[in-house]
Amino acid sequence: MANNWIDRNPFSNYKAKVIEVERVYLSEEEIENIINKNFKTERLSLVRDIFLFSFFTGMAYIDVKNLTKSHTSLGIDGEKWIFTHRQKTKTASKIPILPITQMIIDKYEDHPESNNQNRLLPILSNQKMNAYLKEIAEVCKIEKELTFHIARHTFATTVTLTN
Repeated sequence: MANNWIDRNPFSNYKAKVIEVERVYLSEEEIENIINKNFKTERLSLVRDIFLFSFFTGMAYIDVKNLTKSHTSLGIDGEKWIFTHRQKTKTASKIPILPITQMIIDKYEDHPESNNQNRLLPILSNQKMNAYLKEIAEVCKIEKELTFHIARHTFATTVTLTN
């Protein structure tokens, strides 16, 4: 129109539809239930730990999966940090390693899956993680459909509500 290439706005009658999505997140009590639960199987303990790692770092599944030991180092403050790039956006991420995330890293430091694949943590496929998270939800009496991505939403909600 401005350059006389077209004589009318082709989008003048177009109205964008906004679909609101309600994000599912866990309450503080639900997170505490997951943290404090003693699972009878190693696989559920592993999945719980990786889920909590994601919750306490705010990292997406693929970014946790791609972490190697080389992504961790001391920051200029003398504390341990994760330095990486998000796979989805290629955005640089600098994430402090909290005591609970350090405990998880230490717990799996010598795990065969971590060592064989040069990974920081022994992470299962997203499909298996989500299947086992459904079991965890059942055992912990959480009535939400627990998925790995909920860890990230819970992190974002927790940070937003506490700031």
